Amino acid sequence: MDQASEPNARSGADHPRPGAPHLRRGLPPDMRRRAAELYWEAFGRKLGAALGPPEAGIAFIAEHLNADRAIAAIQDGVLVGVAGYTHGGRGFTGGSAGDVLRAYGRVGGLHRVAILALLERRPKPTELVMDGIAVDPSRRGLGIGGRLLDEVAALAPELACRQIRLDVIDVNPRARALYERHGFVATRTEHTPYLRGLMGFGAVTTMIRRIGPRSTGTRG
Repeated sequence: MDQASEPNARSGADHPRPGAPHLRRGLPPDMRRRAAELYWEAFGRKLGAALGPPEAGIAFIAEHLNADRAIAAIQDGVLVGVAGYTHGGRGFTGGSAGDVLRAYGRVGGLHRVAILALLERRPKPTELVMDGIAVDPSRRGLGIGGRLLDEVAALAPELACRQIRLDVIDVNPRARALYERHGFVATRTEHTPYLRGLMGFGAVTTMIRRIGPRSTGTRG
């Protein structure tokens, strides 16, 4: 393994209001398919050229998820939101080039591998990279996304990370507004007109949230 195992829930655990989702670190095994469906609903427009059609893409994502690289929001036994991250060389959404070729065939898979390579983002030292955040459409606007982001921010210093990085596309202003409300600042924008026809967006903005050092006190 590339690092010590991480806990499923932090000390001083999440205490939601009655009926509100609770957060846990790590994705329960029986929720892999649901997580993949949420990811496809959120990112299928971007991932469709590489992993579509939808059923094939959802199956591929579900099979190759790294469950220990997630924060899950669960309500009444149902996964209603998930935030993935990359750390220690592993992200929440996994799968190698070889996995893509095995799933889609060599002829149909080579161009998919090339497309996925365009989306790859490697963390810098002491940096945690968000690997997507997805919330059930019926639960949006209830603060779940913000709680997931704050839990990722709580996790980052425990992994000796001093900042969190994510990318947001130009056709998702609602997501960008959420990130800005939770301390993310845009650092650069890469214009990608060559991807507009293929993936539906023409620019990607990198955003950073700075994280202070981990407190030596006990979380209450």
